[in-house]
Amino acid sequence: MSHIAVVTDSLANLPSELAAQYRIAVIPTLVIFGRETFRDEVDMTAAEFYRRLRTARQLPTTTTPSMGDFLALFQRLSQEAEAIVCIHAARELSATVETAAEAGRMFEEVPVHVIDSRSAAMAQGFVVLEAARRATQGGDVASVVAQAEEMIPQVNLIAILDTLEYLYRGGRIGQAARLLGSALNFKPILFVEDGVVDALERPRTRAKAMRRMVEIMAERVGERPVHAAVAHADVPEEAERLRQRIEARFNCVELYVTGFTPVMGAHTGPGLVGVAFWIEGDPQER
Repeated sequence: MSHIAVVTDSLANLPSELAAQYRIAVIPTLVIFGRETFRDEVDMTAAEFYRRLRTARQLPTTTTPSMGDFLALFQRLSQEAEAIVCIHAARELSATVETAAEAGRMFEEVPVHVIDSRSAAMAQGFVVLEAARRATQGGDVASVVAQAEEMIPQVNLIAILDTLEYLYRGGRIGQAARLLGSALNFKPILFVEDGVVDALERPRTRAKAMRRMVEIMAERVGERPVHAAVAHADVPEEAERLRQRIEARFNCVELYVTGFTPVMGAHTGPGLVGVAFWIEGDPQER
């Protein structure tokens, strides 16, 4: 039966079981160590990546899927889909959305709609997830696109880093660059808004930063139902503690724990803990 195919990239950090349940096609971005290239979470798992990252003399680089990768995926999906909706990380953070758009213009079998999520990680993932839910409910392409676009201003992404070094070297630090001089003395709380990484606050200790991150979430959520996902870069125990805090404090409609995939970890380094969420009942809430 014909349907609307939903595509995203591996920067969305979608749990594999959700991608399978809602038939979301995840195209892997690429991480490069020297002369070796690995497909994100296909050729190299997150655990393998972080082990290698901690001892690497030279930091890895990343690159987008190729035009050929997208065209091959579109061709496969077009065998059953009447249209394809691609939702990717913000163009300021990755060129994937531009590659997808170019491939979509070349592809003639079915219409391809490409959307910039203006975010990344599970903030992007929630945009994708809600669009895919609409598709599995039988929504037409216009309603799936509208659902994604409606979600974009609703999603929040905040995180704590151990160091800003990786973001700085990758050129993705935005206005948070002003914190570099004090990165050793503070544990900055960062957020992504409209594709730009910026700083919210800079607590002096990680424990204070963790508490403050939950407080910031509470200020935005209040008592309303919330959809949330905890993310981490090779610190699963801290992620689980944060999940428990969030579960106890908020009325969670759904709550996941996701690992930062290798391509995301290449830009944040190990030690990141964060939360992506969106709030029911107020489409303008950030």
